Amino acid sequence: MSETTSRDDVFSYKPLDTELAKALSCPAATAFIEVKPVEKFTASDSPFSDGLPWEPKACVLPEKYQHFAERVRNFTVYDDDVWIITFPKCGTTWTQEMVWLIDHNLDYERAKSESLNSRSVYLEIAGIAKNLPVDTVAAAASKARPRHIKSHLPMALLPKQLWTVKPKIIYVSRNPKDVAVSYWHHYQMIMGYRGTREMFLEALLADQVVYCPQVEHVLDFWRLRSEQNVLFLTYEQMKKNLREVLTKVCDFFGKQYSDEQLDELARHLSFDEMKKNPATNNSDLTRGAMAMNGRKGESFEFMRKGQVGDYKNELPAEYIARLDQYIAEELRDSDFRFDL
Repeated sequence: MSETTSRDDVFSYKPLDTELAKALSCPAATAFIEVKPVEKFTASDSPFSDGLPWEPKACVLPEKYQHFAERVRNFTVYDDDVWIITFPKCGTTWTQEMVWLIDHNLDYERAKSESLNSRSVYLEIAGIAKNLPVDTVAAAASKARPRHIKSHLPMALLPKQLWTVKPKIIYVSRNPKDVAVSYWHHYQMIMGYRGTREMFLEALLADQVVYCPQVEHVLDFWRLRSEQNVLFLTYEQMKKNLREVLTKVCDFFGKQYSDEQLDELARHLSFDEMKKNPATNNSDLTRGAMAMNGRKGESFEFMRKGQVGDYKNELPAEYIARLDQYIAEELRDSDFRFDL
């Protein structure tokens, strides 16, 4: 790829060749680009109905993604789709299982016999993971309807039909300090990163890690929170009172279950149950990724701790202070605040 920005009709692609980006090179992603829409969004073609301007920032992705960007952007969306969208490490797997079961009449038999990744396809992972041999965009497109689809992409890179067809979208945010800890472990063990924790944390602060910028990812969906087809949740809400969140999700899907059924669902979705369930704990995916990315034989579980506030035990005080300042600056013009 050339050192200058290239573009197609929809996106521009700029090599991210900073020292931080080079330091984050790993077996799963050796080089990175900044992907940004070419088009300028007006009030009439913006995803938002508030009439306010929108100029999305470039998103950091592995250079492989440029071969998938237009396919994802032009992906056919159906009104009976269900989309689960998050920044990485925000309780995505937990949300996928919760949403799939509520939408499928609590079919535990199928949920335990068929992996979550099969029931709820990760749309763009084929364009993210360097060594992945499966075309997940094609797999999602051919999946029998009604489809459940997961993505970590920011709003500007998602299929444009999401904003006209308007399927159900569930978005989940999480405090960036806990995200930083979980993403660091993920980069090490799943992506094969061998650099220092300090360099990774610096890259997060500079929004130079895959799928960044992180806070804007959340704020775009916060602007959609009043749309009838969008449900905005937080990881912290789910940890604090899962039963209350279950009721909210049931209402969103027009489903009614008894208190006993919801109690059973809450037990099924507990961290301990999810962690020991082969259909949800991503053990096969984790072992495969670790083998491909130089971590074969090492010990790591995809569902690691699932705690709120664990950053206090793992992050240096100096970094926490800098991250607090970064978050405050990013939220300066918004009424959104991360849960603690």
